[in-house]
Amino acid sequence: MTGEVRTEPAASRERVGLGGRYWRLWSASAVSNLADGIVKIALPLIAVRYTDSPVLVAGVAVAFSLPWLLFALPAGALVDRLDRRRVMLAANTVRATLLGALALAVALDVGAIWLLYLVALGVGAAETLYDTSAQSILPQVVSRAALPAANGRLHAVELAANQFVGPPLAGFLVAAGAAVALAGPAGLWAVAVAALLLVGGRFRIDRDGQTSVRADIAEGLRFLWRHRLLRTLATMVGVSNFCTNAIFAVLVLYAVGPGSAIGLTEPGFGLLLTTIAAGIVLGSLAAAGIERRLGRARALALSVVAMAAVVGVPALSTNPYVIGAVFFCGGILLAAWNVITISLRQRITPDHLLGRVNSSYRLLAWGSMPVGALVGGLLAELFGLRAVFAVMGVLASTLLLGMLRVTDANIEAAEREVST
Repeated sequence: MTGEVRTEPAASRERVGLGGRYWRLWSASAVSNLADGIVKIALPLIAVRYTDSPVLVAGVAVAFSLPWLLFALPAGALVDRLDRRRVMLAANTVRATLLGALALAVALDVGAIWLLYLVALGVGAAETLYDTSAQSILPQVVSRAALPAANGRLHAVELAANQFVGPPLAGFLVAAGAAVALAGPAGLWAVAVAALLLVGGRFRIDRDGQTSVRADIAEGLRFLWRHRLLRTLATMVGVSNFCTNAIFAVLVLYAVGPGSAIGLTEPGFGLLLTTIAAGIVLGSLAAAGIERRLGRARALALSVVAMAAVVGVPALSTNPYVIGAVFFCGGILLAAWNVITISLRQRITPDHLLGRVNSSYRLLAWGSMPVGALVGGLLAELFGLRAVFAVMGVLASTLLLGMLRVTDANIEAAEREVST
């Protein structure tokens, strides 16, 4: 492998300047993720108006996440071939158009559950391109030494918008009207397009020779598969996302309405979800300090414990304050996991492979999401909603076995290998 990685302490890395282009990209990401946060809560809430079947409601989450299973690898190849900023512009334009069309259909009273699936699938496909580009473009905007600070701030605003502001806002917008809840994100994605236009520069990676898309995909997969540490982390995230998507696909049925176990209103459900987002925002800003005090491996191990608690707590309590407290505390450590592992992946992957490695990683890490959502719906249909949380909590706990390989020594060895 070629390239150089710097291994300054987290404290010194944090002092590296980020620059104007980074902050414009940061602003575009904030607006785009606010739209994401509204849509991913609004569509399930709107789906409940068409059906009370757990499987059909979970189908919205399946449609959102299925593109990561189907399109992640081609998306990575495209991101390494094209200008990454232009890919982000195109993806947000598509998402704005789809939501605008759905808002019009709902306003004209021609909405249906199948139409929600179709739009969710299209929005999810555009998301594979946007998110892969957004992670891959960052090392072109800031130095590798600045990646932990850049990822921490970017992750904080993404989660603040996506899960802290977006969910309660979605609840209030749906209460005001389904068409309003869909038109809002469409407008926000249009604003994000305008912000991305202000991020100057060329973000296309120079390539030696011409290869097929299939060969490009194979190169990215080989890199990930041969890299034992990255492969382990991707697998662990895949199991984690399987568990979280299983519970969040049916949580709305468990939490919302007078006949539900928790008995929340639609805005109350959005507020419950903001507790985990608040923890993630705080954890993103504190990730460098957590890493410095605990070490990376110990922080990641505690994150696994936190994730198991988050998915399992609704099986043990229906008190929204207890659930919210666990969500908040878990969110802090889940954010530390994200910042540590994303920064590591960006530092040890060559620039010309980063899009494909990111997409290959996410195929393992996120391809499990539609399966998890579907399994969550089926488990709820067969055994009841509480069983979903209990089963997934136990499964999430087994991820501690992965920490036998994710050690500080192995992390440091991977970083040293880049400079050899």
